[in-house]
Parts: sequence; C-alpha cells; structure tokens
Amino acid sequence: MSKVKELEMPRELSAHAGSVLFVCEHAGEEVFLAGDFNDWNPRSHRMMRKDGAFQKKLKLAPGTYEYKFVVDGEWRTDPSAAEQRPNQFGSMNSVVRV
Repeated sequence: MSKVKELEMPRELSAHAGSVLFVCEHAGEEVFLAGDFNDWNPRSHRMMRKDGAFQKKLKLAPGTYEYKFVVDGEWRTDPSAAEQRPNQFGSMNSVVRV
C-alpha cells in the first residue's frame, strides 16, 4: 500500500503550498518516484525510507501530475491515489493535483 499525504494534515492525497509528500509503502529495497514532473525518469527521484515507508517530498507548481513508483525496477501505481488514468502502455498511472 502507498499513499501521497499532505505535509501537515492527514489526508489520502493532497498538497500544501506546492509541496507534496509522496509515501510508498510497497515492500522493496530501492524505490524511485517517476512522473511527468521528471520526464518519467525512473532513477532521478530516489525515495528514502522513513517511519517504515519510502518517502519523497517535491515542490510542484500548481497543476495535475501523473506518476508511478519504481520499486526494485518494477513500475507500480499508488493504490491509495484518489485518481488513476490509463497510459499509452495499457496500464494505469496515479494522479496528484496540486
């Protein structure tokens, strides 16, 4: 299970002043965050383990972004994301709105 949290208020998927905390609770040794905010680069945003989950805080401009977690090289959606969209590869992307 994974989720994106507001930095100060506990909500499933939200943002605060452009800062978004992505939280991935998938089991793995190495987790990265990839999305249209980093040209889907599967190795540019390493997530760090904290409090039993992998986390990455990003400052994003207002808008809608699609993303996935890359867990030990495997692309995974965020099952707790409020919205999912189909992608060109026949799978789904998670969505966050800032």
